[in-house]
Amino acid sequence: MKALGLNSGEWYSARGNENHFHLMREPMLSLSRSLALKLVACAALSAASLLCVPNAVSQNAANSEPEKPIQDNSFLIEEAYNQEDGVVQHISTFTRLSDSRQWAYSFTQEFPVRGQKSQLSYTLPILNNPELGTRGVGDLAINYRYQAIGSGETRVAFSPRVSLLLPTGDSRKGHGSGGYGFQANLPLSVVLNKHVVTHWNVGTTITPSARNIVGDTALTTGYNVGGSVIVAPHSKFNVMFETLWTGSEAVISRDRTQREHDLLLSPGIRWAHDFKNGLQIVPGIAVPIGVGPSRNEKGVFLYVSFEHPWSIFARKK
Repeated sequence: MKALGLNSGEWYSARGNENHFHLMREPMLSLSRSLALKLVACAALSAASLLCVPNAVSQNAANSEPEKPIQDNSFLIEEAYNQEDGVVQHISTFTRLSDSRQWAYSFTQEFPVRGQKSQLSYTLPILNNPELGTRGVGDLAINYRYQAIGSGETRVAFSPRVSLLLPTGDSRKGHGSGGYGFQANLPLSVVLNKHVVTHWNVGTTITPSARNIVGDTALTTGYNVGGSVIVAPHSKFNVMFETLWTGSEAVISRDRTQREHDLLLSPGIRWAHDFKNGLQIVPGIAVPIGVGPSRNEKGVFLYVSFEHPWSIFARKK
């Protein structure tokens, strides 16, 4: 139902000496062709079943409002919808890389601040670095997002975000940047029709004193550009097509960096379960595939969101 702060959308790079946080979710576990075909078949069957099941609410109450579409957190691309007043969201993601056997888990909480205009959130990752044989907490992101244009009820929405990246991860183990960082992202969401929504992102990350595993420091910069098309054959089932291009820098020696690029294409699905008490659960799965500079990389991205009303965060009338 809601949008994204810096959450399932956040990628933490954990490739050896890179130690650079950027808004890119690395691909994961290698999939066989037969498993990929099963996922596609499962998506098709799920969509068909949702379309075939009668809507009990609409049958029993002719004047009831139509069901709202899923406006959750996309997997690679940030959607431009802040949390509604009095509604909080808890998000878990898990990624597993194919060749390197790296994995990353992240937990995000999003809170509205005196209405829907302002939103605070934080993202805390847990990383595994098989090259060094280590695992541990990564860099903590504290995020603020402002609903500048529109909302989940409008055709166009725009909600710029700024983030402070805290060096809670151990850079000597490849779990963090080793210094404070700053990130900005500009998410734009455009509804084309009742079945198709697009999302667009442009962002940057700056770490003034990033540190590698041997202690060398340098200024690093990164960027992200991406877009997605979300197709909704049913209000509670989405087929997702996302593309993300990122550039990041790794510290290779004192005041020297090396730039890397990644390009991912990611098909996925998500679906929603609504409960009478206001709880909404949204599971999802995607198969990011690297192309161009990221060719031969592939994996799996798993996602689950719990969203529910919480009166303590509701604006007092």
